This record gives sequence, structure tokens and C-alpha cells, in this order.
Amino acid sequence: MVSMIGVEDAQVDLLHEIGVRLGTADGFREVLTRLVEFASALVKCDSCLIYVLEGDELVLRASRNRHPDVVDRLKLRIGQGITGWVAEHREPVAISEKAWQDPRFEIFQALPEDTFEAFLSVPLTCRSRVVGVINLQHRAPHVYKPKEIRMISAIGFLVGAEIELARLEEVNSNLSEQLQTRKVVERAKGILQRDLHMSEEQAYLALQRQSRQKRKPMREIAEAIVLSEEVKGNFQPTGPA
Repeated sequence: MVSMIGVEDAQVDLLHEIGVRLGTADGFREVLTRLVEFASALVKCDSCLIYVLEGDELVLRASRNRHPDVVDRLKLRIGQGITGWVAEHREPVAISEKAWQDPRFEIFQALPEDTFEAFLSVPLTCRSRVVGVINLQHRAPHVYKPKEIRMISAIGFLVGAEIELARLEEVNSNLSEQLQTRKVVERAKGILQRDLHMSEEQAYLALQRQSRQKRKPMREIAEAIVLSEEVKGNFQPTGPA
């Protein structure tokens, strides 16, 4: 009985630690990175992938193994592959060996993990709604114990809301950034139209051309024009003293 209580206390402590660390994570990427670290340490797997549901697609957003050419680019439809099946049915799938023989399995050449033997896929949920899927894989056959599946599922429940919140914050931040970019570009266009007697379209094309030639974002070009205008304004004569 004592040992059982000790195990339960350890599990509670682990979930508490996960909650605290995720709660202090700075942004969407860090939340996903910490989830990968916790899940990989808990099951001691060879691969951990996290897909986030964005619109009607699951997008690969984090990986324990480096995949710079695939992360943020690989997308699955709901129902596609084992990952899509898990998102559609909101149920975990555990395969101990020869995962590629499962009729739901779909191979992606860019992922070496598709040759791994064992596969555990668990939904990440928020208020009974799927927000993503976490996949753990082993190169060699591995029997996923019910306890491991329950623990990963518990983490899925725990972090689902955190992932959704962090994702929405990132979306809002991107929208704010786009709005600021649009404002400064519009201001720069107005300056070019006034000073160089350009049409609105000509001013925009001029900014676009400078952006390509200097290999800098259009916002940087626009900010330079606005700054120049402000500097000129500060040094305009104010009339006789």
C-alpha cells in the first residue's frame, strides 16, 4: 500500500510540474517544446512529433528529432493516416510493432520515423475538442503499457487548453504585426505619392522594387522612408526667432 501511494504521489507531482512549467512557458513554440521534452522523458521514446489542428488540417509543429524541412510544412487531413484517424475519433492508438502494416498508416518519405516499429498516437484536447495529436515512436518493438497510455493521455488533457491558448495568442500577435506593417506601408506610400508625384500603385511598386533589390522586408523600406520624413520635419526652419 505504501509503495502504491508513493507511485501515485510521484504521478501527481509530475503532472503538477508539467502544469507549472507549461503555465510559465513563453509562447506557442516553447509550450510545444516542453511538451515534447516531458513526453519523451516519460515514455523514453526515440521520436516525438506534435501536430496542431489549424482549420481543417493537422500541421506538424514540433519534433524531438530535427526536421527543419518538414516542421511547419507537413500537413495532414483529418482522417489521414493514423494521426488523422486519432484526431477524427479522439481515441489513442498504440501499435507495438510493424506500425507500417496498420491499414491506417500512411508513409511520408521526409520522415525517417515512418520506418520505426512501435507507434503511440494520442489526441490533445480542449473542452472535448481536438486541438492536436502527439505521436511517440520507437525504433524497436515496444509494448506501450496501459499506464504509459494513460499518462500521455492525461498530459494531452492538461496541455490541450494551453496549446490552444498559446496558438491563439500567436495568431493575434501575427495579426497585430500585419496591421502595423500595413499602416507603415500606407504612410510610406503617401509620402512617395506627395513627394514624387506618383500614383498609389506606382508608390506601392516602388516599395516592392526596393524591397527586392535590397533584399529587405517591405516594412523595413517603408520605415526608412517614414523615418527620413520625420527627421526632415524635425529640422525644418520654424521662422524668424
